[in-house]
Amino acid sequence: MDYQSARVVSLKASPTHNEKWLQERIAENPALLGLGDLLVKDAERRQPRAGRLDLLLSDAATKTRHEVEIQLGATDETHIIRTIEYWDIERRRYPQYDHVAVIVAEDITSRFLNVLGLFNGFIPLIAIQLQALEVGEVLTLAATKVMDVTSLGAADEEDEATQEGVDRSFWESRGTTATVGLADRLLAILREITADPALSLKYNRLYIGLAHDGIPDNYCIFRPRKENIVVEFRIPRSDELTSRLEEAGLDLMEYDTRWGKYRMRLTAQDLTANDSLIKELLRRASGTPEPVDGTE
Repeated sequence: MDYQSARVVSLKASPTHNEKWLQERIAENPALLGLGDLLVKDAERRQPRAGRLDLLLSDAATKTRHEVEIQLGATDETHIIRTIEYWDIERRRYPQYDHVAVIVAEDITSRFLNVLGLFNGFIPLIAIQLQALEVGEVLTLAATKVMDVTSLGAADEEDEATQEGVDRSFWESRGTTATVGLADRLLAILREITADPALSLKYNRLYIGLAHDGIPDNYCIFRPRKENIVVEFRIPRSDELTSRLEEAGLDLMEYDTRWGKYRMRLTAQDLTANDSLIKELLRRASGTPEPVDGTE
C-alpha cells in the first residue's frame, strides 16, 4: 500500500465547504463522529426562543440522544453556551431520555478544554475535534474525541405518536434480510402463544414494535443488526430467571431497570436451541397465562 501525506484544510477559510456542508456530511454518515451506531433524529431543530440545534442524533442501542452543535474554526464562548443551552432544553422537554451535549469544532483549544472540564460530573459532555484533510485530490474528514464526560443510563423507546415511520427495507439495510426475518419468527411464535392473528410488526425508525389492529402494544421490541437481533422483553427482573438465561448461554445485555426489560442479542441458532425458553419469555412479556394442560 502506497503512502501519501495529508494536508489539514481549514473549512472556515474555504469558499466552498461551509458549516452547512459539514453538517450534511455528518448527517449522511453519523459514524464519522465515532459515537456508535447513531441515527439522525432531526436537523436544524428549532429551539423555543433559542435558535436551532444543528443535529439531534439518537443511539438506538442505548436509547440516548446526542445534541450536536457544529462550529468551523476554534471553539468559542458562544459555541459552548449554545451547546449546553440546547442540551438543557432537550433534556427538560424529554426527561424520559438520557441526553449528551456534543461539541464539534475544527479546533478544540486547550483553554476551552479547561472550561469544559469545570462541568465534569454535572453535564454529560463530549468534545470532538473534526478536521478536514486533503489527501491527493480527495478531501476527507477525521474526528478525534478529545473529551468524553458522560454517565449514561437507559431510557424507554420513543412515544409512538412522535415516531417517524419507516418500512421493512429500512431495517433490512440496517440489519440484514435474515435478521429482520428473526423478528418474523418471533412474531409467529407470539401469534401462536397469544392466539392473536391480528398481531403485527410496526416499523419505526428506532425499533420494530408490535401492534394489534394498528394500535401499538410494545411489550416486546426488536432491533435487527448485521449478525443478530436485539430483543427487549418487558418482564420484571428475578434472580431465578436471570440465572436460567445465563445458564442457557444467551447473550444478555444490561437489564433496563427504568422500564423493566430484559435485553438480549439473539441469533437464529439461539431461537432453535432455546425454543422453550424463548417462548416462555414471550409468554411472560405478553401476559399470556401458561396453558392448563402444559401444551402450546
